[in-house]
Amino acid sequence: MSLSDSIPNNVDLGSDKKLLRALEKWQPNFINWWMDMGPEGFQHDDIWLRTAVSVEAGGWAQYDYVRMPDYRWGIFLTPNEGERTVGFGDNATSKVWNEVPGELRGLLRRIIVTQGDTEPASVEQQRLLGKTAPSLYDLRALFQVNVEEGRHLWAMVHLLHQYFGRDGREEAEALLERRSGDPDKPRILQTFNEPTDDWMSFFMFTMFTDRDGKYQLAALAESGFDPLARATQFMLTEEAFHLFTGETGIDRIVRRSIEAAKADPNGDARGQEAIDLPTVQKWINFWFSSAVELFGGEISSNAADYFATGLKGRFREKKKYDDHQALEEVYSVNVIEDGRLTSREVPLRNAMNEVLRDEYIADCERACRKWNRTIKDLDFDFELKIPHRRFNRSMGIYSDVHFDLAGEPISNEAWEKNKTEWLPTPEDREYVQSLMKPCYERGKFASWIAPPQKGVHGMEIDHEYVKFQSEKN
Repeated sequence: MSLSDSIPNNVDLGSDKKLLRALEKWQPNFINWWMDMGPEGFQHDDIWLRTAVSVEAGGWAQYDYVRMPDYRWGIFLTPNEGERTVGFGDNATSKVWNEVPGELRGLLRRIIVTQGDTEPASVEQQRLLGKTAPSLYDLRALFQVNVEEGRHLWAMVHLLHQYFGRDGREEAEALLERRSGDPDKPRILQTFNEPTDDWMSFFMFTMFTDRDGKYQLAALAESGFDPLARATQFMLTEEAFHLFTGETGIDRIVRRSIEAAKADPNGDARGQEAIDLPTVQKWINFWFSSAVELFGGEISSNAADYFATGLKGRFREKKKYDDHQALEEVYSVNVIEDGRLTSREVPLRNAMNEVLRDEYIADCERACRKWNRTIKDLDFDFELKIPHRRFNRSMGIYSDVHFDLAGEPISNEAWEKNKTEWLPTPEDREYVQSLMKPCYERGKFASWIAPPQKGVHGMEIDHEYVKFQSEKN
């Protein structure tokens, strides 16, 4: 691991002068983007952040105060395992590729660009949240997520520069030119154009949207293109914290909601400046239904091509499956015919998006069970639920029909009648936004969220996670 180079890396970047010069030329543009679109108002503050110092599981991270523009973004791949073979598809058992096969160039570039585009997008979506952070602990968590998304962008840009020549360099520049929510140059995937302007949405984003990232990265970590597999394996190490932030953040909102409801004479959490559980459920419905679309179409020729060529596998392909060809199996997909749901069998390869979505949904339901255990432990009568995958869809085979929370088809009239009970209303958003007031006092937390169970990396909860260099409003 070279940490003293202009670009920290463990890929022997110094031995390829042409590549190094290209990335050093891209680096100032990245910093300019970060200063323009990164966390607004906190670039000069010292943040208690972790940075990568190795890729080994036992010692890859160190913690210290750092100003975010000085963060050591770099290129880190998990160690080369020696003789790897492609683990699935038509090329199964062939040697993995360390160069891009010509016939796969277009497919592979599309995968890398789409993944790379999500990383700066989330930073842009969250750039104003520091101004309303509910605690120093949460402020630090936000910035840790942000700088790691920035490093994930570096991982994809390295692949574009090293393996795709001029096309790759142009794509890398375009990653810094698109903007989340921009009407002229939006981010590629719609979820990454959604406003994330309140902290409950941030926790929902890191719970649901980043969890999609976990499964997409895990599928790419099986790739027969070895540099992509090794890059995404290390990205998953960092991504785990993002998921922890979302899952525990929602649990803390739930905990505080119940405490507030019990303290209020009318049993209303809103009366104590907290967020009631029906409102939490609406945010779950919105963010889950947005994130679930990131897996792509239920029946997809692209998914079949990615699997067949060995570019993108299933979640834990080598560990979970015996048949890595998936040529004879079928998958039952529920489709709409004459306004009714009916089952259709499709070749398994064409349903690989659904296979990955199944894994994702099971993980979301596991987290929801945890939140409900908190509710039960606090002796409160409410149950949170993950809505059905068909609910509130704008893409795929379910986008032309409305479905209720259980996934049953409903009329347009029924949807219009019930959608304000299922999804956030302008009034709900206005109320949640009214709670978004900064709480920067050490050890203190905003009225709508409970403290975490413990601090970061053995530190106390009231540790000075952010040292302000100037007075914050």
